[in-house]
Amino acid sequence: MTSDFLVIGSGIAGISFAIRAAEHGSVTLITKNDPLNSNTAWAQGGISAVLPNGLRDQNDTIEKHIADTLDAGAGLCDEEAVRTIVGEGAQTIEELVSWGTTFDRKNDRYSLGREGGHSERRILHSKDTTGHEIASSLLDTAHHTPGLKILTDHIAIDLITTGKLGNITDNRVIGAYVLDKSTGEVHTLRSDRTILATGGCGKVYLYTTNPDSATGDGVAMAWRAGATVANMEFIQFHPTCFYNPAATGPEARSFLISEALRGEGAILLNEKGEEFTLNYDKRGSLAPRDIVARAIDTEIKKTGATCVYLDVTQKQKGFMAQRFPFIHQTLLQFGHDAEESPIPVVPAAHYQCGGVVADPDGTTNLRGLFAIGEVACTGLHGANRLASNSLLEGNVMARRALARILQQFPPGDNTSAPSIPGWEHGDTAPPDELVNIYHNWDEIRRTMWDYVSIVRTDKRLLRASCRLRNLDREVREFYWGYRVNADILELRNLVSVASLIVDCAIHRKESRGIHFTLDFPEPDPHYQKDTIMHRS
Repeated sequence: MTSDFLVIGSGIAGISFAIRAAEHGSVTLITKNDPLNSNTAWAQGGISAVLPNGLRDQNDTIEKHIADTLDAGAGLCDEEAVRTIVGEGAQTIEELVSWGTTFDRKNDRYSLGREGGHSERRILHSKDTTGHEIASSLLDTAHHTPGLKILTDHIAIDLITTGKLGNITDNRVIGAYVLDKSTGEVHTLRSDRTILATGGCGKVYLYTTNPDSATGDGVAMAWRAGATVANMEFIQFHPTCFYNPAATGPEARSFLISEALRGEGAILLNEKGEEFTLNYDKRGSLAPRDIVARAIDTEIKKTGATCVYLDVTQKQKGFMAQRFPFIHQTLLQFGHDAEESPIPVVPAAHYQCGGVVADPDGTTNLRGLFAIGEVACTGLHGANRLASNSLLEGNVMARRALARILQQFPPGDNTSAPSIPGWEHGDTAPPDELVNIYHNWDEIRRTMWDYVSIVRTDKRLLRASCRLRNLDREVREFYWGYRVNADILELRNLVSVASLIVDCAIHRKESRGIHFTLDFPEPDPHYQKDTIMHRS
């Protein structure tokens, strides 16, 4: 199958790109799960943007948003990228609304929230299910867009490059091998314009706020194809994931309690009822996420408690049901009334700040490959993402990537390429012992949680590196010894991404942003640079 554009991923970046691109040529978008089971759809808090005069707080400015982003990024942001992406916030909101997204309003203005690290109220939201509202409206628009074909239950195996096909002087991406999960068939999807929009890698950790689909597929595939990857040590841990040891199932273990609650006045307390975060930062519960997550981790270890508490009981009755109905109802289903008692919370892996090195227009070091959204490392987030900047980044990058492609690789201007051989399963057999795959999956996630979590040391990182090398060998045997399926492919990607996180963390001999190591507890003023990994 040949398309003008091949989009891998169905979050805000992938779908918004596909909708626009369909005006200029044929588009095939693949998604390995229901598009409403993505990091975008799971986002609760909102999307940050400085709106035009008359629609925003008079005190807010784009310069303030830029300053907040640079401050959260701990000296590692690319200021030009920050200015580019933050500067297109109003355009993004206007576009999303034109596609049917509804944001909460108060009278004739948007109701704007505030989150940690933001100096002003600039978070647009749809109650506490903003991501689902955005994803639903985009998906509905996509289904009514001519020229856009969506293939669900399809997972990319590997990118196809001319270099792997035998070219010596020309190495570019010309499509991907894709597994149809429902039939087990592998298809060759050909395109000179391949867009990675696969999101992050939260499932590399034992506890995460991400859906099961967040297995780092895009980073792993791009790395194997020869793309440059950077700053994978910067995995952001969300400070407030619901803690309930009596609850069962992944929904209970990974249920996010939005930072927007703290923006509306909720405060973090230790088991003694003390507002401990003020001991770590003058902004208290509204400090950037790296500071709050580390404060919680320190408090739990210092006191021996199993969790801390997010207290919203000081708000008037009915506040949770009105402003955060999804969180309120979900907690009630788990047996907890947030209006009666503080919510028990712990940090959990949440967002990947590093990734495939890309410009704000998605350009990578591989011709024909563009990376947009969470899978990309543009310099917007630096060493720590400012809350609610991610949905903004995904939409802006999609818009800018299409403009760059139309300028440099317009549809119809397809270049010749070597013949692409069809996928061959060969003599491999269907996997007969899935328990081994699940065991390796669990071992990777426990290793990362135990040794590469919020607080790190070189000794822990080296232990993780040793274990991952052994796991990588076992996973290679699975991949080459058995017929591919989604479990094997995700396991293969997980071990690759885990290894990249550890290698990047070992290279950074300082603490910066969300990478904190006891061996080098202070930032090194002479080490304000990226940890760049090149595929040999």
